[in-house]
Amino acid sequence: MAAGTSSAAAVVAGGPGGPQAAGPAPSGSGAPGPGAVLIGDRLYSGVLITLENCLLSDDALLFTPSMGSGLDPDTETQLRFTGCELIQAAGILLRLPQVAMATGQVLFQRFFYTKSFVKHSMEHVSMACVHLASKIEEAPRRIRDVINVFHRLRHLRERKKPVPLLLDQDYVNLKNQIIKAERRVLKELGFCVHVKHPHKIIVMYLQVLECERNQHLVQTSWVASEGK
Repeated sequence: MAAGTSSAAAVVAGGPGGPQAAGPAPSGSGAPGPGAVLIGDRLYSGVLITLENCLLSDDALLFTPSMGSGLDPDTETQLRFTGCELIQAAGILLRLPQVAMATGQVLFQRFFYTKSFVKHSMEHVSMACVHLASKIEEAPRRIRDVINVFHRLRHLRERKKPVPLLLDQDYVNLKNQIIKAERRVLKELGFCVHVKHPHKIIVMYLQVLECERNQHLVQTSWVASEGK
């Protein structure tokens, strides 16, 4: 599925080469940054996003945290595809707007350019990104609904007959893991979760070029923007 499989070059990241996450400014670091905030006797650096650091650097693209943990590039790419496909499929079942699915996919990609697939569950982070994106795009869904949808998708993926999810201790543990994963995503991205999608701009360009009636071109450009 092409939708949501964001190319690395266009993913805004919260890690190396991306926006600097909020945290205590190191001592002796010189003048505080533009977003610095004094809380008590500690100076926090704030989050700074500029044109110079909004894209991942070449080094960050060539050597990801997952590679540093021993994961080969092909497996990492496949995990990225799978995660984005899960987010898209879950969004459809949850009847989320397309923009919410796209936001979840971008958050998923951003997170795994700061953390490793080896150390963090791809499925848990996918679920956390769906839940977080639904709130960001003002179409909130209950975490229980997100869990139920992913539970169904797992059974379909394994070609098993879908069975209702039991609300037992395993469910409670999974819910807590997703909540922790969502907090971890927010922390790693420095709470910079705004995503500017290109879809509206594409429609404007097509109208200027008088190509908005060309359905094939419209659909192709939409899918290409999803694969940003």
